[in-house]
Amino acid sequence: MAKILIIDDDPKICTVLTDLATSMGHEAFQAFTLEKGLSLSLSNPLDLIFLDLQFPQGNGLQILPDLLNSPSNPEIIIITGSGVKGAELAFKYGAWDYVEKPFLLSEISLPLSRALQYRREKLTEKAPVMLKCSGIIGESPVISRCLDAVGKASATDAGVLITGETGTGKELFAHAIHENSKRSANSFIVVDCGSLPETLVEGILFGHEKGAFTGADRRRKGLVEQADGGTLFLDEIGDLPLNIQKTFLRVLQEKRVRLLGADKEVPVDFRLIAATNRDLEEMVEKSLFRQDLLFRIRAFEIKLPPLRDRREDIREITIQIIQRLCRQYDMGIKGISKEFFDVLSDQPWPGNVRELINVLEHSLASAVHDPTIVPKHIPHQYRTALLKKGDSQNKRGELHPEKVSAEKPDENLMPLKEYRNKFERNYLHLLLDRAQGDRKTACFLSGLSQSQLYALLKKHNLSLCKA
Repeated sequence: MAKILIIDDDPKICTVLTDLATSMGHEAFQAFTLEKGLSLSLSNPLDLIFLDLQFPQGNGLQILPDLLNSPSNPEIIIITGSGVKGAELAFKYGAWDYVEKPFLLSEISLPLSRALQYRREKLTEKAPVMLKCSGIIGESPVISRCLDAVGKASATDAGVLITGETGTGKELFAHAIHENSKRSANSFIVVDCGSLPETLVEGILFGHEKGAFTGADRRRKGLVEQADGGTLFLDEIGDLPLNIQKTFLRVLQEKRVRLLGADKEVPVDFRLIAATNRDLEEMVEKSLFRQDLLFRIRAFEIKLPPLRDRREDIREITIQIIQRLCRQYDMGIKGISKEFFDVLSDQPWPGNVRELINVLEHSLASAVHDPTIVPKHIPHQYRTALLKKGDSQNKRGELHPEKVSAEKPDENLMPLKEYRNKFERNYLHLLLDRAQGDRKTACFLSGLSQSQLYALLKKHNLSLCKA
């Protein structure tokens, strides 16, 4: 017998679904509000939840992540009157299925039975093996889902595409997939596609025979062949030149590579993991990336969240990094004040975890002789940014995305182009303030190349030395 929760503000629908569940031998609970539904999900072991999306007090999607991560991890079937659009959002968050209003009982019975069958099979599986995920810190729901995806990706040799902003830990997750796969005993070869010289990229990737070109005094394996038996990680694959994309696609399909100057191909057995902070679908539309290659590398996709979307992990990241650095520099363990955590938690972190680690290294260096790390040890621009935050939010009030309601659009809503320009300019002001006029820091924090940074500054008539 399964336990089923129905969250819907329509008593008639609750009654119909309750009768259906009990007729199939299951126990059903009812909740007419989102608050009550969430409370029941946290206090009862549940197998399945029917969730309506439209409530007087809000949208059911608001509590969907909390329902999915409640103690019993139930399956969710969405009840929607908004058709495919509502279902698409529900699937994005991890719902099992959706039923569109108005519905027939036969349309409910099948997804209900299949969801419960899937749950029974899942619960009777043997306990999962603990993942090796050295360096990945955090237990927030979004990171937990990413680690679940790592476990699933590790079980196969399918191509994996890891996406996310600069500094979110894409290489760490790629290495975790390798470490938990059957290839873990073999090489993990990292290729930074953005740093490959365009004139040498073919030789670096595919290797060359002796005499293939001037200076080729011996046979040299390419990075693809070095990954034989293991994993090849192409970081920032969006920077791979188009002509090389075509050659690499064939290598990926045939698992054979021809060295420069060679008469025949040699077999290679490697697993590909790729990563990017760029929108590859948009690049495909602009003919900057091959669609067939995108299909090959994206059999499995893991989207890493920015640090600002998992602020609950900042405390744990801070503690572990500080402890590691203290051991590394033989300083002894230092205390960390609550105020220090408060300042860190209130930052936007455009450079994500990588930026946070840099700040922690600076703070520890500043506190080298102090027993406790406090806000005064944080770089001054981060503390100053908090003072400016209130004023900045007032100036940008009408630009904040969360203040624009999708259901009740503002009659005076500005054109999209104007919105983008103002948002870009505000971002650049904040970036320049953080970077203190340093070009490398600005590029690091923003994830922009030097040319992209200068192009944006020119567009908005700004310069590095003046915000």
